[in-house]
Amino acid sequence: MTEKTKGSADPKLLEILICPVSRSTLEYDAEAQELISNTAGLAYPIRDGIPILLADEAREINS
Repeated sequence: MTEKTKGSADPKLLEILICPVSRSTLEYDAEAQELISNTAGLAYPIRDGIPILLADEAREINS
């Protein structure tokens, strides 16, 4: 089974994504399968290798 089929996101895609709320860069948390926006205090899920960049789908985090 390759990394892509395990549900990890494409690294090249992750480099160009930004937070839709704050327009800041995102940090990839491979273990949690999330993209973290420290500026907005949100964690966006990655499901089946697809980042879900919707504020309604994000969970709030404490910075």
